[in-house]
Amino acid sequence: MPVNVAVVGATGAVGELIRKVLVERNFPVGSIKFLASEKSAGKPVEFAGKQYIVQPLSAEAFAGVQIVLSSTPGSVSKQWSPVAAKAGAIVVDNSSAWRMDPDCPLVVPEVNAHELHNIKKGIVANPNCVAIPLCVALKPLHDIARVKRVVVATYQSSSGKGATGLNDFHAQIGPWAAGAPVPPPTAHKAQLVGNVITLDWTLDGNGFTEEENKVINETKKIIGDASIGVCPTCVRVPVKVAHSEAVTVEFHHPLSVADAKAALAKAPGIVFMDETKDGKFPQPIHAEGSDHTFVGRVRQDPSNPNALCLWVVADNLRKGAASNAVQCAEELVKRGIVK
Repeated sequence: MPVNVAVVGATGAVGELIRKVLVERNFPVGSIKFLASEKSAGKPVEFAGKQYIVQPLSAEAFAGVQIVLSSTPGSVSKQWSPVAAKAGAIVVDNSSAWRMDPDCPLVVPEVNAHELHNIKKGIVANPNCVAIPLCVALKPLHDIARVKRVVVATYQSSSGKGATGLNDFHAQIGPWAAGAPVPPPTAHKAQLVGNVITLDWTLDGNGFTEEENKVINETKKIIGDASIGVCPTCVRVPVKVAHSEAVTVEFHHPLSVADAKAALAKAPGIVFMDETKDGKFPQPIHAEGSDHTFVGRVRQDPSNPNALCLWVVADNLRKGAASNAVQCAEELVKRGIVK
């Protein structure tokens, strides 16, 4: 069934990828329009071999639109996503504005697509780029042994800061490699190349960063179990694209390494790499450009008989943002929610 689509924030990094992913996944686009702020309105964008002109955001622009794929700052989302929903569209929103709203489902299709039947405000929230692959990896294990607690340390790429983050990366890497003075950062909170940054996000009052608190709260909501303990440490590393996660999971019931590996190997959206069989292990270079979550290094926690350790990698711009949003749109059509 052809679907009338609008992409909001069409000129941004995620908006650009949404355009690409829609074509790659052969989403059934009937009509499509591209919307952005007044600053970007009038710019040309390419979609499926054709040129389109970006239109300014307005209530009238959403007339006849069935699905909106939005990627804007939270303040813009708070203003315009309800306007799109009021016009009759279902909005899949990439910002953090609606994620913890109890009337907005927070959806990772491989984990909780059924929540798309509970859209009370016309808005579906797309989760954080760390929480998405983490929950994809946890879901098949949770179904077997029920997750009790998660401790995760992240290795997040420069592109998580958008184009300005990558500008820092590219500006620093040449001088650093040559032993020359490295220019000061403009997006990251400290020098990135040859370094790692533990406070590349706003520090909240509880001592955790804004990013870490997103992982805590969103993981519980996506898995659907508020009792799960989550302790994250989010770190920026000098990688261009793809976030990695070192995860220790404690379960309510014992789960063997063999059973965990078998569950992960057959789970939707996961590429399981077993280093004990072929020596291969997930790396950012595997995940870049992919819509899958790569999982490996599954081990028994030697300090806890009810815990396992694993390594998770995913493209933060695709599965962590654009592709997950398009997958939500696919589910909306598949389930007959968009008609």
